Amino acid sequence: MNLSYDDALDRAYDDLPETPAEAGDRLQVPDPEGQTDGAFTRLTNLDAIADALSRDADHLHSAIQREFGTNGQFENGVARYNGSFTVADFEAAIDEYVTEYVTCSECGLPDTVLKTEDGVNMLRCQACGAFRPVEKRSGSASRSAATPDIEEGETYELKITGTGRKGDGVAEKGKFTIFVSGAREGDVVNAYVHNISGNLAFARPV
Repeated sequence: MNLSYDDALDRAYDDLPETPAEAGDRLQVPDPEGQTDGAFTRLTNLDAIADALSRDADHLHSAIQREFGTNGQFENGVARYNGSFTVADFEAAIDEYVTEYVTCSECGLPDTVLKTEDGVNMLRCQACGAFRPVEKRSGSASRSAATPDIEEGETYELKITGTGRKGDGVAEKGKFTIFVSGAREGDVVNAYVHNISGNLAFARPV
């Protein structure tokens, strides 16, 4: 059967792989639901978040603990962390997890699997075939408080190198990951740091 030009073009588009932007739209992660309980903060829907990311809930829980530099428990689908943390803190920690343990660094797609090979955690992309090792990163507990990379109330020039799950710009400085409201990947901005939690920081352009 002979196809018209328009039919052939439509078929060609149908056969194209998804773009990273389409992949981002496809990755629907539930908003974290937090509850403060005295000296603890609960994340009540960690199971649902892990399911959306196709990752083990215990692994996600451990990664959040490292980001916060604290201890906690995970039991019956509810995670508990020592300290007071906001929903924004959890969102930032989950963004970090997605970047490190879910998103392919080559094609930007979330179609990956996390495997242990010869004792090394490897992230393998099922879309483009790329793979890379992933390492456990230490949280704020291992950072020297005497020589912080950034401080609350200070302004820093930052290069925005990524985009968070909520659309904020993401920058790195030392061991800190900084979320800059309103910034876009590729921007160089002067940003005022208004909050620090563990090795996560939140800033706004000035």
